[in-house]
Amino acid sequence: MDDRTCSRVANTCALVVLQFLAVAAAAQPAAKTSTTKEPEIVLLWPDGAPGSAGRTSAEVVRINEYGEHIVSNVHFPSLTVYRAAPEHSRRTAVVVVPGGGHRELWMDHEGYSVARYLAAQGVSAFVLKYRLARAPASTYTIEGDALADLQRALQLVRSRAADWRIDPERVGVIGFSAGGELALLAATHAPVSQASIASPERLSSRPSFAALMYPAIPSNVQIPADAPPAFLVCGADDQPAISSGLADLYLQWRRAGKPAELHIYAAAGHGFGLRTSNTGEVANWPQVFVQWLDALGFRPQP
Repeated sequence: MDDRTCSRVANTCALVVLQFLAVAAAAQPAAKTSTTKEPEIVLLWPDGAPGSAGRTSAEVVRINEYGEHIVSNVHFPSLTVYRAAPEHSRRTAVVVVPGGGHRELWMDHEGYSVARYLAAQGVSAFVLKYRLARAPASTYTIEGDALADLQRALQLVRSRAADWRIDPERVGVIGFSAGGELALLAATHAPVSQASIASPERLSSRPSFAALMYPAIPSNVQIPADAPPAFLVCGADDQPAISSGLADLYLQWRRAGKPAELHIYAAAGHGFGLRTSNTGEVANWPQVFVQWLDALGFRPQP
């Protein structure tokens, strides 16, 4: 090998080394930023939920064709915590209640995606897994167990307000479909007070505000005089029991003298939730919801 050939080989080797180092250097920050802290999961009933004694089988998770997580077989109801960054926190909290016909829970577009969006807006969010009253062979009931899980969740969030840097007077709920039915029941039922969660104070299970997203609406619902403000949303192409029923519910809320805002989006059906594939005006509902919180003073400046 002559001197010129040796020089070319050396230059080539040096170039390869430099390219490798450049790739490694570029990859290093990406490796650091891709490491994210897993959200905290808190059991609602650490010693076991009332009515679930002896039921110890694990949750079942299936993935649909869109890569979404659907959960069933819930016996240990819990909250998944998405805290707002301290420097951006508005000291407001929302319990997020996915739907699924009380048979399963659609955890992504009606749960985790909503919670991540709210946390980015300075609102801490808590995604609820609740017991399923209409799952095969279930002995749970909607008002006896699923609603009890949501009420417990609201109390638990209030009990840890200091830890999670939130205002216990600004703890609301947003529910989707069957989860919207639970949110409606929590907003209209007499609040449960309980002194045994984490502090001696009596903590209310009544949400400070309620966002009802295409909810199932019980026929006997009554809006009490102390109902919280309501944000009501559905698609015009949803089933009439929901689209027309939500309009009637809005009128009942107003007749009770309580703040309410109704949005019925054209060309939208049931179950749109928060997906990147949503198009048209319905895709803007999360921003409209945050604006509604601002208008009512539930999201003050940090």
